[in-house]
Amino acid sequence: MVGGETSGPEVALELRGITKRFGDLVANDAIDLDVRRGEIHALLGENGAGKTTVMRVAYGLSHADSGEIRVNGTLVHVRSPRDAIAAGIGMVTQHFSLVRPMTVAENLALGRSGGLRLDLNAARRTAADASMRFGIRVDPDAIVGNLSVGEQQRVEILKALARDCRILILDEPTAVLVPQEVDALFATLQRLVADGLGVVFISHKLGEVRAISQRVSVLRRGRMMGTVPGTTAEGELARLMIGRPIAGDKRAAPTHDDAGGGVGDPRGVLSIRDLRVAGSHGTAVIDGLSLDVRAGEILGIAGVSGNGQTELVDLLSGMRMPLGGSVVVDGVDVTGLGPAEMVEAGVGRIPEDRHASLIPELSVAYNLVMERLDEFRRAGRLDERAINEHADRLIERFAIKAHRGDRVAALSGGNIQKVLLARVLSRDPKVLVVSQPTRGLDVGATEYVRSQLVARRTAGAAVLLVSEDLDELLDLADRLVVIYEGRIVGEMAVGDADPERLGLLMAGRGAAGGAAA
Repeated sequence: MVGGETSGPEVALELRGITKRFGDLVANDAIDLDVRRGEIHALLGENGAGKTTVMRVAYGLSHADSGEIRVNGTLVHVRSPRDAIAAGIGMVTQHFSLVRPMTVAENLALGRSGGLRLDLNAARRTAADASMRFGIRVDPDAIVGNLSVGEQQRVEILKALARDCRILILDEPTAVLVPQEVDALFATLQRLVADGLGVVFISHKLGEVRAISQRVSVLRRGRMMGTVPGTTAEGELARLMIGRPIAGDKRAAPTHDDAGGGVGDPRGVLSIRDLRVAGSHGTAVIDGLSLDVRAGEILGIAGVSGNGQTELVDLLSGMRMPLGGSVVVDGVDVTGLGPAEMVEAGVGRIPEDRHASLIPELSVAYNLVMERLDEFRRAGRLDERAINEHADRLIERFAIKAHRGDRVAALSGGNIQKVLLARVLSRDPKVLVVSQPTRGLDVGATEYVRSQLVARRTAGAAVLLVSEDLDELLDLADRLVVIYEGRIVGEMAVGDADPERLGLLMAGRGAAGGAAA
């Protein structure tokens, strides 16, 4: 059903005709949305579709140019988060607003104290009472900085509920959770909606949306495309989001010929042995890590952020030196080489911070040759014609929606990632090291990036994929290893991967599934 519905006593939150412009850009175009009491209402849309903007309006972080907000049928004026909280609207964003050195109780009390001094005993009692009332287990005396991401998220939700929140907005709430924490979150939400809470659930994971929501509203280019049941097929949800169904399984059937390529090829194109790498404080955050990535294989690294993944990718990119151990690429020892030497050795890198890997103020054409400028010099000067022709070829080959002279800073996140992919993949690397390749991308861009990774694997490259998105790893990888505190604690073929066991390993519990190959 497209558009809004007739309001009634069951409707908790109504947005009517919400329009928001940023200059000539219409971010929200007369959006109608209603959220019922006792339901989880998912909000889907590509990057730039307007879903974050309309929720910022609902929570008072942004102001609409026109339209109205009603809570339980009553018109409310939401000019700030304080107004939203007073109206019973709470929001938990991807980036938590907790004060890490403080306790849970102190965080829940922030902004609620009636005087200059905080009554700690009263704060503890309030936190304990809220925990029991809403069925969200937290330790009032725990230091927030010592909690896991999932536990911090529970504190954020409890903080909103303790302020008499009746409509809760959750923005990508499962992005950094292990499977057990996702299950715990879903169980909590089911209890809360059973007591009448209305939840807006923003996510890019179609499977999760279908598992948790009663209804789904889809935005595309600032317009509401429709509201459908939560049981709607993923293909139809994707069609509403991007105007066409997403393709099926991207996993191409592996080859097993003797010439190389294919998951069965025993050659470890990338071989890491007893690696030790220091973190920012000089202590070893990777300690004794060994693994192989074979020709024609995607090896996925699963783990909660902060367990050595960033340092591993930095080292393989030549940005960080090892304390010990060895790195071999196609039989050549590359231990301790710098960025340019690693590229020459056949290592391509797609780091998690795509913006830091490009020069935003330079053109697409110059960013595409940034790592190989010497190849485009003639008589000591840059060959502009060759650079432009190279850019035109890659723009067409990688479907980049830009002109060669456009500044990279002006491109969308998906097209920025395509520029980076084009620069790296055009060199046909033997080893491709990829970190968080689809973070922040919409469905269409995610589909494209993943297809490119599978194509490289099919062409015989060894692909090391680091991702905090477990669904992404299960969709793309042939084999998985789990990293915890800088060590491999488990390994398995993706067909044998059990999400529950993976979650335990990622949390540092459970027996290791065998030494790394």
